[in-house]
Amino acid sequence: MKKVILSLALGTFGLGMAEFGIMGVLTELSHDAGLSIPAAGHMISWYALGVVIGAPIIALVSNHFSLKHIMLFLVALCVAGNALFMLSSSYVMLAIARLLSGFPHGAFFGVGAIILSKLAPPGKVTAAVAGMISGMTVANLLGVPLGTWLSQTFSWRYTFLLITVFDVAVLVSVLLWIPNIADNAKRKLREQFHFLRLPEPWLIFAATMFGNAGVFAWFSYIKPFMMSVSGFSAGSITLIMMLAGLGMVSGNLLSARLSGKCSPLSIAVVTDLVIVIALLALFFFAGSPLMSLGFAFVCCAGLFALSAPLQILLLQNAKGGEMLGAAGGQIAFNLGSAIGAYCGGMMLTAGFTYNYVTLPAALLSFLAMSSLLLYARKKQRTTQIICSS
Repeated sequence: MKKVILSLALGTFGLGMAEFGIMGVLTELSHDAGLSIPAAGHMISWYALGVVIGAPIIALVSNHFSLKHIMLFLVALCVAGNALFMLSSSYVMLAIARLLSGFPHGAFFGVGAIILSKLAPPGKVTAAVAGMISGMTVANLLGVPLGTWLSQTFSWRYTFLLITVFDVAVLVSVLLWIPNIADNAKRKLREQFHFLRLPEPWLIFAATMFGNAGVFAWFSYIKPFMMSVSGFSAGSITLIMMLAGLGMVSGNLLSARLSGKCSPLSIAVVTDLVIVIALLALFFFAGSPLMSLGFAFVCCAGLFALSAPLQILLLQNAKGGEMLGAAGGQIAFNLGSAIGAYCGGMMLTAGFTYNYVTLPAALLSFLAMSSLLLYARKKQRTTQIICSS
C-alpha cells in the first residue's frame, strides 16, 4: 500500500513541477523563444486547457481499460508532452506541447483516488488520498525552485528535461508498484452525470475556478513581479519560489488541522477572504520587499488551504459520480489557471505595471468567496425545506 501511495505521490510531484514550474522559467522562455512575457504566460493557459479537455475524454473511455493501464497511459502522455515542450521553439509547438502535457492532469487525480479507495483499509482512504496530493505541495517547495535554478544557471530546457526524466521514473513505479485492478463498481456514463443536475456542485466548481484564477492572475507573473516591483535580483527568485512552496505546504497542513474544528465551507470562505485582502495588500505594499514576501506567502498558503475543503465539498455533492467530480474539480482548478494568467496578462498588455495584476486577482478571489456564500445559502434553504416538510 505504501508503494502505491508513493507512486501516485511521485506522479503528482511531476504534475506539480510541470504545472507550476513554468512560472519560474517565464523570463528565460520568453527570451529564448522570442516571445513577450504575456505570450509566454499563455503556456500556463494552454496547459490548463489540456486539463479541461483531457479529464472528460478519459472518463468517456475509462470503462474499457483497467485502472493501471489508464494510469500508465496518463503518465506516458506526461512524458511525451514535457519532452516535446523541451524540444520546441515556436509558439505553436510550445502551445501544442503544453496542451498535451496538461491532458492527463485531471484524470490522474480521479483515477488515483479510485485506486486508493479500493486498496486502502476502511477509514484510511482520506489519508491515502492526502498522501497522493502531498506530492504536488512538495513539488512547489523543492521541485519548482530547483527548476528555477536550472533555468537561470543553464536553460529552461534543462528544467523540462528534468521533468521528463522524472516522469519516466514515475512510469516505471506505476508499472512495478500499482496492481492491475479494474473499477468493477463503475456506473453507466449517463448515471455519473446525474449530480450535475443540481446547482450545488456548479457553485463549488465556480468557487474552485475563481479561487485559483485569483491567485494565478498574480502568481503566473511572480518572477517579473518580484524583480520589477519589489526590487529583488534574479538570483533571489529561487529562494522566493521556495518560500512560495513552503506557503503551499503550510496552507495544506493548516487546512488539515482546522478540519477537525471547522466545517470545510467555513475554512474555504475565510481563506478566500484572506486571499482577497493579501492580494490588495500586494498592490499597495509590493514596493516593500519584506511585505511583498509576507503577503506572497499568505497567497500561496491560501491556494492550497482551499484544496482539501473544496475537494470534500465536491465529494459531498457528487454522489454517484465521484470520479467525474474529482476530475471536474481539477478542470475547474486549471481552468482558473488559464483565466487568471489571461487576466493578469491583459493588464500588462494594456500597459500597466506588474503590481496591477493583483487587482483582477483580488476581484476573481472575491467571486470565489461569493460563490461559496451562494452555496451556503442554497444549502440552508434546502435544509429548511426538508425540516418543514
